[in-house]
Amino acid sequence: MNQSSSSTSQSITVVVVEDHPIVREAVIAALDNEVDMRVVGQAADGVTAVAEVLRCRPDVVVMDLFLPGQGGIAAITAIKEQAPHVQILALTSATDETVFLAALQAGATGYLIKDSQRHDLIRAVREVARGINAVTPRMAGALVRRVAEGYTLPPALTEREREILRLVGSGATNHEIAERLVVGESTVRTHIQHLQEKLGLDNRNQLVLYAVRIGLAE
Repeated sequence: MNQSSSSTSQSITVVVVEDHPIVREAVIAALDNEVDMRVVGQAADGVTAVAEVLRCRPDVVVMDLFLPGQGGIAAITAIKEQAPHVQILALTSATDETVFLAALQAGATGYLIKDSQRHDLIRAVREVARGINAVTPRMAGALVRRVAEGYTLPPALTEREREILRLVGSGATNHEIAERLVVGESTVRTHIQHLQEKLGLDNRNQLVLYAVRIGLAE
């Protein structure tokens, strides 16, 4: 990692989160090659990512969305709750609108597809560090279209809602969820109804698909 004393004071500090070592190392090398950037930490899963961000307090997190354990969407939510000043650039292979919108809902400032060029990554990190939304053009077009149709990002999910969504996505029944969370089945049904309303989904099957798409299901 670049530790040049001449650029440290002006550097954009970055934590890179990616579970594939070869990709993570390539991203780190690309960023560290820039005089105005300094990679200060890295992680291969969501839980470690949150801990690393809280330890390093970087300007930007470059975050894969499909991670072992705690997924990238959940990690983004946790980071923004505990370190709201940190800007997050999602770097992913997912072109699914559901994943894209979930990342924005969780608090990502930018969204870059992995088939982008190196200069796209560098530009996106610089823009995100300034609080400017940096989105792969094809995904930006999707967002513009959805907004034109009257779509608005739903409110962020609460910790309890995320837990119930994770369990629903993993195939748990209402009874199993109630036992796991030590609540009544009627409470679980109410939470599921609220989840469907908040996310604009019609039924449980769509909740399951949503959880799988955003990497929340086990």
